[in-house]
Amino acid sequence: MQTTSAVREQPNTQQGHPPGLYLLFFTEMWERFSYYGMRGLLMLYLSKTALEGGLGINAASASLIYGYFTGFVYLTPIIGGWLADKYIGQRRAILIGGLTMAVGQFFLFMQPSLSTQGVFFGLPWPTLLGLLLLILGNGFFKPNISTIVGKLYEQGDPRRDAAFTIFYMGINTGAFLAPLVCGYFAEDLFATKTVVNGIEQVASYGFRYGFLAAGIGMLLGQLAFNLLGTRFLGDTGMYPEGRNEDKTITKAPLTKEETDRMAVIFIITLFVVFFWAGFEQAGSSLTLYTDKFIDREVGGFLIPTSWFQSVNAGFIVLLGAPVAALWVYLGRRGRDLSIPVKMGLGMVLLGVGFLFMVGAVMQRGGDIADQTIKASIWWLLATYFFHTVGELCLSPVGLSMVSRLSPAALTSMLMGVWFLAPFVAQIAGGYIAAYVEELGALKVFGLIAGFVILAGLILIAIAKKLFHMMHGRG
Repeated sequence: MQTTSAVREQPNTQQGHPPGLYLLFFTEMWERFSYYGMRGLLMLYLSKTALEGGLGINAASASLIYGYFTGFVYLTPIIGGWLADKYIGQRRAILIGGLTMAVGQFFLFMQPSLSTQGVFFGLPWPTLLGLLLLILGNGFFKPNISTIVGKLYEQGDPRRDAAFTIFYMGINTGAFLAPLVCGYFAEDLFATKTVVNGIEQVASYGFRYGFLAAGIGMLLGQLAFNLLGTRFLGDTGMYPEGRNEDKTITKAPLTKEETDRMAVIFIITLFVVFFWAGFEQAGSSLTLYTDKFIDREVGGFLIPTSWFQSVNAGFIVLLGAPVAALWVYLGRRGRDLSIPVKMGLGMVLLGVGFLFMVGAVMQRGGDIADQTIKASIWWLLATYFFHTVGELCLSPVGLSMVSRLSPAALTSMLMGVWFLAPFVAQIAGGYIAAYVEELGALKVFGLIAGFVILAGLILIAIAKKLFHMMHGRG
């Protein structure tokens, strides 16, 4: 079976990380630049009027489109992971996925005409096709690059959790830069502005140029990955784990320990649905609330709404290394928290973050429609801070968990299963965002906080049982 490579033969006693980790960091950084650059503009692009350069879709329908798009982005990794495990290997899947997503961004760049409107929820066909290609390409890319990170380390290597946190910093470096660059293109450089009551406002947005920048970023990551992959990764991820050298399928029955570990993946996946349903409000209801009701003016400068998509990523870049060092520190002293406890703690922290949004609504006097009454920007920044700390306790640890607990021949597919939680959560989150205007932000933000905190406490309560089912890999 093709399970060894030049990279994996390196001794595991070294204190540093293999150079392949940093190539994967760079590749993922540009892929996330592409995705988050587009995502940071999507709700605004859907909901702004045609005169403003948008599609003029009402807020409820735009929230549903956003929810279904971001949801299916997390469903297709199951298919892409399975194909990589069985037939094409992770490296080829990453190439296919990256190029497909770049083409998708270029379709979004196409200027829609009136003759293309109304295909689906009012979407013009270039936009619809672009979103579909992004969904498909992400299915090939997302589970497989995370799987390769895990392949760089043998089971039991104490550097594994830290490696996934470093890799996660790559994700968020791209996510931090993307809204700033793409948002600057769309809301400033290529935007048409006007002055109303002495305040400069955007009359028409240059969304298409933000999508163009996102597509170029995707190509940069693919160029680096394919030119440097052989040098820094050896043959890691080149061949499907489910086949041996003479291309015959290797079938071995799963052991009791393996089935228990797989069960843990499924159980925790169910819990983190609550986390992602709340967390991903950042791109929908929080974006719309920020655009209307948060005081974005600082020193006479009106901060573009899309720039707030960088706040979470910026916090992760700042906090990622200290959190990675904390896990290593605790692990070396035998005091590390178990995976379920870390993830339950992350959910509780997310809920605490939403309590600050409740505070923002209350500062305005409740759910009032007057957009001249603004809440302090500090409520929003505090929300993103707690969301970030919660995410660092949950998401990179979850990626590491899947690579630890999965049977070798099923790792990429089970990485796809892990992304089922965001799939369900994104769609649910779209419906939640669609009802903000009907139910009121105060009630919605409060309910999210309560449900997520409760789910986190339950996960912590059953952590010992789940740890036992991990059979030494928790």
